[in-house]
Amino acid sequence: MMPTLWLVLFLLLLSTFGFFAGRARALSSAGGDARKLHSLPVYYGLNVALTGLVPALGVLAVWLLAQPMLIDNRVSGLIPEDSIPAELTRDLVMSDVRRVAEGLDVAVAQGALSEAEVGALKAGSSGIRARLGEVGVALGSDVRPEVLAAARTYRALSHTGTLVMGAVVAGLALAGLAWSYMRTHHDYRARNVVERGVLALLILAASLAILTTIGIVLSMLFETANFFGLHDWRDFFFGSTWAPNFRGDSELSILPLLWGTLFISLIALLVSVPVGLFAAVYLSEYAGKATRSFAKPLLEILAGIPTIVYGLFALLTVGPMLADIFGNGGALGVNWMAGATSVLTAGVVMGIMLIPFVSSLSDDIINAVPQSMRDGSLGLGATRSETVRSVVLPAALPGIVGAILLAASRAIGETMIVVMGAGAIAKFSLNPLESMTTITTRIVSQLTGDTDFASPETLVAFALGLTLFVLTLGLNVLALYIVRKYREQYE
Repeated sequence: MMPTLWLVLFLLLLSTFGFFAGRARALSSAGGDARKLHSLPVYYGLNVALTGLVPALGVLAVWLLAQPMLIDNRVSGLIPEDSIPAELTRDLVMSDVRRVAEGLDVAVAQGALSEAEVGALKAGSSGIRARLGEVGVALGSDVRPEVLAAARTYRALSHTGTLVMGAVVAGLALAGLAWSYMRTHHDYRARNVVERGVLALLILAASLAILTTIGIVLSMLFETANFFGLHDWRDFFFGSTWAPNFRGDSELSILPLLWGTLFISLIALLVSVPVGLFAAVYLSEYAGKATRSFAKPLLEILAGIPTIVYGLFALLTVGPMLADIFGNGGALGVNWMAGATSVLTAGVVMGIMLIPFVSSLSDDIINAVPQSMRDGSLGLGATRSETVRSVVLPAALPGIVGAILLAASRAIGETMIVVMGAGAIAKFSLNPLESMTTITTRIVSQLTGDTDFASPETLVAFALGLTLFVLTLGLNVLALYIVRKYREQYE
């Protein structure tokens, strides 16, 4: 990582030099009179700086992404199939290779090992594990000969690739800077070139978000296809039991998880929508400026609290409080709740978390209703409450519905509150005082620990993730459709 940082610093310094050099050359070609230049002097400097910096940074980014994959493929092909233990896969062996290679790099960087000592290390000795442990690199077992040999090859290819990368990127930056510098003169349309370059960067930034989304979807699609190649799709979509078994013969139905997800989200909306909507109405229609300036930021602080804190609040406060009320020997003298984890616990805390989402969006939408509509209603003799009920809320209703659907999609994707507040039991039940689980918690569970990505018990996480993605995407699209379809256009 350090060579890359030094390379980036070199590119920044080179582009800074190019900026001043290009600006000075443009002014020199105009005899020192900036009025004879086609563009402002700053554009000539930016043209030289960006021509030297942007292509080099682009090549550097692509190189950093491609080099690890190419080295992995090269080193993986060097490991004989008969040297891989029966209980391991090639991917797991490669993870050991990368860990050992990175550990050796750390040891050399910290002075714990020299390059000569690295070359003299013998596989199978406990010394490798102990020496790497001294620099903070933990290994689960002794280093096997094929792993050590592959790690040495991995390091050699990585170091060679880094040196070649530095030479290529630095050479490209120097060539770009020299080329743009030589083209700089008083008639050169530097502003047009810079504006086109900035426009290309803006398009690239917009495309990255789209390409990232496409990449995420495609990665889930490929792994989901692998899952359905190993597991019956009818059991996944229409089964009634979630019982993963890493020894085989698992029942992996999404329906119990989907029911728990929707049940908890419904309770969360029942808590957040009334409170958030009433808070928005008060802040926009009744509160004074001083009260609004104090209460609105205080309410929105809830949106900045980490979800793990909400999970702890559910585990330590809300859950035990509900157990004291509905549990055995509680305030009601009934035994409806066996423990602190339940659908109601997670739903209530998640609803509290969603209050600022509903209130802030609804408040902005209500404030967008023109004041003339309120004045007209009040002028006809309606009270303030009648104006809110009959004029303001109907006008803002499409936006409020969109805000509620966005809050619902946020609730469906929540994980930590459910893990700590709802339990881990996948089942069908209408009792909100029982423990259940959701899709997101099962995704975390299936991908935690040493997992084999060739088993359906692990690949099911991608099928669950894709289903969750489609569900939340549908809610977001529906919310945008409702807002755009029924939004009032005011002048």
